[in-house]
Amino acid sequence: MAKKVQITLMKSVIRQHHSQKDTVRALGFSRHVRVVEKDLTPVVQGMINKVSHLLSVREVK
Repeated sequence: MAKKVQITLMKSVIRQHHSQKDTVRALGFSRHVRVVEKDLTPVVQGMINKVSHLLSVREVK
């Protein structure tokens, strides 16, 4: 079973490159300071790494 992570969008995507905006939207965020819960797959891990400066990530037990 895959680990679950809780991802919070901490910073705005305004003035970010369009590819980073697209990545944040693909993670499931539509607005600033929202929380989503995802399975930690290699794809999701790559997206988190790409926009890590905008996110806060913690593991869900």
